Amino acid sequence: MTTSEATLRELYLDLVKRSLTGALAEDNDTILGGARSVGTGTLGEPGLNRATATQALKRGAHAAGRLANKFNLEIAYKRPYSAELREVGQDWPSRSESMIGLRRMDNIQEAIATIEAEDVPGDLIETGVWRGGATIFMRANLKAWGDTERKVWVADSFQGLPEPDAERYAADAGDTHYKWSGLAVGTKIVEHNFRRYGLLDDQVEFLVGWFKDTLPTAPIEQLSLMRLDGDMYESTIQALEPLYPRLAPGGFCIIDDFGSHASQAGQAVHDYRAKHGITAEIIPIDDFGAYWRKS
Repeated sequence: MTTSEATLRELYLDLVKRSLTGALAEDNDTILGGARSVGTGTLGEPGLNRATATQALKRGAHAAGRLANKFNLEIAYKRPYSAELREVGQDWPSRSESMIGLRRMDNIQEAIATIEAEDVPGDLIETGVWRGGATIFMRANLKAWGDTERKVWVADSFQGLPEPDAERYAADAGDTHYKWSGLAVGTKIVEHNFRRYGLLDDQVEFLVGWFKDTLPTAPIEQLSLMRLDGDMYESTIQALEPLYPRLAPGGFCIIDDFGSHASQAGQAVHDYRAKHGITAEIIPIDDFGAYWRKS
């Protein structure tokens, strides 16, 4: 490999990840009725204090935004862009394909470079893809390395997160992610996002449905990288149980929500590792994500 080839790869991947995370466009608008909408509600409920009234006003504003969307209109207000927050994925871009930030994108890039250099066998998967940004970046990395063998598996319900099953997974009691309409992104939108980057081809496979239904029977022989982004205990443990046994030695297990949802996704990781005697060092990526390599 020549220096120029390596430089071109770095330039291409840097451009793609900055576009996917919204860092390139400094995307930080809030679109009323858009991705940051949470729940529903109206003013006039009895006993509203100032805080709940403010929330009700916000819900009313988002309802107006959703109404505008029906007429192909958009209501947005500008928010100051923070390069520091986008670096570590602690804000939420309104239009971009990923909310994980640049540091967790760097982690994907570095992991795939290691996989290619060490010839670790197996495909790549993300469980919980939102608009597809991380999986699009996985496919871009394979393209940049000239890898025509590995597949990228895109696993999601494509209808948001499940309502918590507190009887089976006590750590998820009270979780409200299932109400977050902005997390429900359909398959066609994610496919379109892949296509926009010129990366939708036969090396991309979609697994559509709840993890408990799709992952145990997914036709995946071996993995070199598994990236879990399910927030909840249930979504994390239901991905670890069928997928980790298929992770090749030297492969990467990345947990997007290890720190940000320590009592849910993080606890599922600790429970699974303890049950199976996994002692590989967990390495933090930022305050949210972490990973380890299978020994």
